[in-house]
Formats: sequence, C-alpha cells, structure tokens
Amino acid sequence: MALYHPFLFALEAERAHRLTIRALAAPLPLKGVERDRRLETKVAGLVFPNPVGLAAGVDKDGEAIAGFFGMGFGSVEVGTLTPRPQPGNPRPRLFRLTEDRAVINRMGFNNGGIEAALPRIADAKRPGVLGVNVGANKDAADRIADYATGVSMAAKVADYVTINVSSPNTPGLRDLQHGAALAELLAAADEARGLTPLFLKVAPDLESADIDGIARAAVEHRIDALIVSNTTVSRPSLRSKHAGEAGGLSGAPLKALARQRLADFRAATGGELTLVSVGGIDSAEEAYARIRAGASLVQLYTALVYEGPGLARRIAKGLAKLLERDGFANVADAVGTSKP
Repeated sequence: MALYHPFLFALEAERAHRLTIRALAAPLPLKGVERDRRLETKVAGLVFPNPVGLAAGVDKDGEAIAGFFGMGFGSVEVGTLTPRPQPGNPRPRLFRLTEDRAVINRMGFNNGGIEAALPRIADAKRPGVLGVNVGANKDAADRIADYATGVSMAAKVADYVTINVSSPNTPGLRDLQHGAALAELLAAADEARGLTPLFLKVAPDLESADIDGIARAAVEHRIDALIVSNTTVSRPSLRSKHAGEAGGLSGAPLKALARQRLADFRAATGGELTLVSVGGIDSAEEAYARIRAGASLVQLYTALVYEGPGLARRIAKGLAKLLERDGFANVADAVGTSKP
C-alpha cells in the first residue's frame, strides 16, 4: 500500500506500506471522521458515523488507528492478528499491478501477535468504530482453539471482532468455511466473544452450496455481520507484469466478483444478516451501488493505493449527496433498494 504516488511508488511495495503506517502513526493535523446525519448507521448495536471503513490488512498491528480515523473513515478494522507472532511468508510478497489498479499479496498473516497489539488498541483514540480481525497461526496444532483465543482477547478491547477464515495465503485456512468445521469454529467463537459483536469474513471464491452453507451457519451461530469478501485466487484478464504472482488479488479487477458475491449472500441470507461489501470499491458511486445492493457498510483497501489518502472522505461526502439526490433520509433507508 502507498498513499502518496511520486515518492512511495518508486519504492518496493512493502517498504512503501511500512513508511505509510509509520507516517500515520505520528501525530498529524488530520480532519477526523467524516460526519453527516444522513451517513450515520447502526449495525450490531454499534453506531457508525459513516459507512466507509478501512479493511483489515492495512494496519495489521494497530499502529496507526488514530491516523486512519483522521482520514475520514467511520470505522477501522485492524489485523489480522494471531495468538502468537509470526513473520509471514518470504519477501517479496506484495506486488502493485499498476496497469490494472490492483494488488497481489501473499503476506501470510505477518503480525507481532495479539498480545503485543492489545495495549495499542485499548489506548487508541476511536472517534469511530474499531474492529479487530483475528486468525490462526500457520503452525497451529488446533486452529479453532487459536480463533477462540483470538476472539476472547480481542473482545476485551474491540467494538467488534472479525473471524478471518478467508485468506488464501495460509494453507488450508479456507477449509474452515465449510460444513462441520465452520459450525465448530462459529460455536467456539460465539462462546468466546461474550457480548462483543462478531463478524465473519468470507472468500469470493465460493460455489453456490458453500454460500448457502455459510449463510445458514452464520444465522444459526448468531454472527452479527458477514464481510463479503476477501481477496481472490482467480485471475481475470490482467496486464501487469506481476499478474502471474501467487497470492490474493484485490482492487479494480475484483469489482465484478465482489458485486456478484454480495448479491449471492443477500439472496442466501434473505435479509437476516447484515452485509459488509469489500472489493474494488473506489468511488462514492460504487459504494452507493453496493449499499443499494444490500450492504450496510463498505470497506476499502487497495483503492487507497491508487486514489490517495482523501478517498474515504470523498466517498463519504459523495454518499451523502447521492442519498439526498434520491430522497433517502439515511444509509439504512437505501440498503437493499436496488433489484437483485
């Protein structure tokens, strides 16, 4: 990730990302969360000042929470955090596909461990909603136990906790999205969370039966929202020299698939579950289309690389204008108003 093109785009992608996080961790004269009465929306008992959120994966260790809120985001989701620190996959593992306005990553849940991050998260100023995304260590003997540990620890400091079983960069992790394994995982996480809202982040690379199964399990185990979706291992037509790199693809090429999965989960859940849309959102118009297609919230990541640090605020301001144009009093009134 890089938020300022001329300098950071000249650097290797992961180094540029680290410099961005360091800069945002420093005290900066930022404007703060974008607020407008029409944008305020309530999900899982939490009041989001606007529906534009920062997706997990940007600030893995919760180092720059205040800085991201200062860019206008209504919510910030940190992580993915694992019970024990882990270095992730060998570098290079992050690639800009500039011609495609995309990114491929195979980071592998690199983070300093949830215990080290908790004090930063607890102390961070949060003018909006703060989520913590948790995962299992790559070498965990019992991945479900890892998730239960992460949820229990994160629930002490987070406004909501997200279970990430959809990264393509930890071998076998996506198997937890299916059948008995998913039911066991959600039951353990439900028990561990206490009263903290629990979200589930799913992959875009799913078959119809998978979608139906996830929807049923999420409703049964009291999941508060589904985040649809993570990066894809599929490869649409790409132009960049890095198109053949292994890992999860995000950004503009994911847009069509992300829209389709949102529609699929809207149909599968029948409106019983709140949906959060992620993937290829790069404008107020696209965010508004996702809201009208059934998403109560949206999240950004890769578009920040190409659109710059003002994107969240531009989208929020644009959403307010679009809601007013179409006669909606607030975001909730617009959710799911377009025909499937």
